[in-house]
Amino acid sequence: MGTRLFHISDVHFGAEDKTALAAVERAVREERPDILVCTGDLTQRATHAQYKAAADWFGQFDVPVWIDPGNHDMPYYNLWERFSQPYKRYNSLHKGVATPVFETEELVLIPLKTTVRSQNRWPWADGGVTPQALRTTLARIGPYRDDPRLRVVTAHHPLHPPKPGRKNLTIGGDEALAQLIEAGMDAILTGHIHKPFNDHHTAGERSVQVIGAGTLSTRLRDGVPASFNALSYRRGDNEIVVDTRTVGASLRS
Repeated sequence: MGTRLFHISDVHFGAEDKTALAAVERAVREERPDILVCTGDLTQRATHAQYKAAADWFGQFDVPVWIDPGNHDMPYYNLWERFSQPYKRYNSLHKGVATPVFETEELVLIPLKTTVRSQNRWPWADGGVTPQALRTTLARIGPYRDDPRLRVVTAHHPLHPPKPGRKNLTIGGDEALAQLIEAGMDAILTGHIHKPFNDHHTAGERSVQVIGAGTLSTRLRDGVPASFNALSYRRGDNEIVVDTRTVGASLRS
């Protein structure tokens, strides 16, 4: 049969594209993927109203939902909460609508946190992989080290530079990518840059497929329209097959 995932990112409730959301709703209803994966930025400013809208939207689906936090998902206006309980609102939503574990006969999902409440640089939006976050993910990978299934890491920020030879905007991303490849990961799903991509990165004799989802918001970049990825994998395939689907109000004349 194979495993099918819908990979979305950067919904940004508060600046969401309602046409794009409706397209995803129809696709989930008609095609029934094994899971809907969202790699962060559920909200625009992490307000209670935006989290309520996100919870209502993700809660409507009758397929499993997998969610990662994004840099927009920590309080923006309430700095006290941002520094004391940055993931309180996110954790409440996650507990209500998302699954903490996902495995099929062909695939395993493992999260990596790339969001930080602050950094010694601006903007704080450009993420980082802390040593603790990487240790946590590598520990979760441990039991699957020799697993024959496809092992996929999900995160909000890409772990590689935007272009070859350019500076990596994700602090600790190069080290994290190298260690994930060494640990045997087969693919990494991310978002953040509001543009889809599908590429491979190599370290030593191993390589990893890196897949990015676009945005479902009105916050478009470089004229790239709203989109999401339909991913499919069947044991024995060399990689995940990526179908990037353009959706949203940006298509209307």
